Amino acid sequence: MKLKFCGAAGTTTGSQHLLEVNGKRILLDCGLYQGVRKLAYDINCGFPHFDPASIDCVILSHAHIDHSGNLPNLCRRGFQGNIYATDGTRDLCQIMLADSAHIQESEIDRVNRYRAKQGLPAAEPLYSQKDAELCLRQFVTISYDRPMLVEEGVRLTFLDAGHILGSAQVLLEIDDKSDGKTKRFLFSGDIGRGGNEILRDPVPAKDVDFILMESTYGGREHDAAPGTGDQLEGLIREALRRGGKILIPAFAVERTQQLLYVFHRLFTDGRIPEMPVYVDSPLAVSATETYRLHPECFNEEVYESLFQRDNPFGFENLTLVRSVRASMELNDLQGSAIIIAASGMCEAGRIVHHIKNNISDPHTTVMFVGYCADNTLGRRIVDGEKQVPIFGELHTVRAHIDSIDSFSGHADHSELLDWFDRITGPKQKVWLVHGETDRSEALRAALSERHSGSIEVANLGHTVEF
Repeated sequence: MKLKFCGAAGTTTGSQHLLEVNGKRILLDCGLYQGVRKLAYDINCGFPHFDPASIDCVILSHAHIDHSGNLPNLCRRGFQGNIYATDGTRDLCQIMLADSAHIQESEIDRVNRYRAKQGLPAAEPLYSQKDAELCLRQFVTISYDRPMLVEEGVRLTFLDAGHILGSAQVLLEIDDKSDGKTKRFLFSGDIGRGGNEILRDPVPAKDVDFILMESTYGGREHDAAPGTGDQLEGLIREALRRGGKILIPAFAVERTQQLLYVFHRLFTDGRIPEMPVYVDSPLAVSATETYRLHPECFNEEVYESLFQRDNPFGFENLTLVRSVRASMELNDLQGSAIIIAASGMCEAGRIVHHIKNNISDPHTTVMFVGYCADNTLGRRIVDGEKQVPIFGELHTVRAHIDSIDSFSGHADHSELLDWFDRITGPKQKVWLVHGETDRSEALRAALSERHSGSIEVANLGHTVEF
């Protein structure tokens, strides 16, 4: 049995891992590599580590674009097998892959206008919205905790990962013909923190021999516990005293729904005054509608609320904004209001326009509720830069800037160790992926202190046998 690290090794993006067993080639995730535009396009376009037509099936851990985003391109380039996913993952992919295609098509249109002026041939997007739709026809959904034979001698079980709606750990029970042994292999996907406002806790796997484990937050701890809403309540009250708009950059999937649920509770319990709340993101609106379809993913509190005719993601003063015109009208709002808009790192989407129009107003609060990568507009603002470039112009930052990390969907260092400890079995070999090198190394060192098995940081393009 062989495992090749084809992406998300030494970085947190482009998750792709190729498992070869019993003459079959199983791809775990098929995410987009995200980074410097030209390099990312070249990596995503060509699949340098394998031929798409040679893959027998894909097993998808969850719908985030760094895990699912290159599936339409894989299918376009010859992959004809099944894509196994949970029901929630498939439904989120339906909207997220189409949105990814739309972004690529829009970006290529902009690039091609420049190329035309230079006399260069037109470029093509990685895939189109039609390619995204065709890809969805290859999905086969499997519920949590329902074993299914996906290839000869390979039984798949999805275990809840508690990361986003439908996210799963991939447990494979393998009858390995090469040595006649039965082996239990676990791919963590992305592991949630537990105590999530909406989702169930990650489920511990049993009797595991080999682990392919994420390490995003190796060596780092979150500042606040998940689920309470206390930190958000305090910051909202402070923002109201300033009297301006409260802008919240938030990822359209999971983070926006967490915020809506917490605001629902804060308003219902009278912990913050009633005020208008706007979700200004077509993708977030669609994702919120999808969330309502999947009670199997909810924790007990949210699940029980569904049977009390209570919409956990809605309240009287909430407005869901789809149209561009309605989004532009938010510029004319007077007084305090909360505007939640994508993207969470302020690199694209409607939040950029809201920040452009309000960042220089000292009454405005910009509240970050998630991680912002280096060199993004969000990171510049969080880091305290006094002037930031937006649409080619410098804008002076006079708004009040807040940051909360209790909403993070990723387990931190201690939570990753706890997840590992709760897995039973020999855990003979562990490979760490989906982390910057220093993060993976910090987690490797900590795991080595408490576990005698082999623990390695994966290297991109390398193959291991076991």
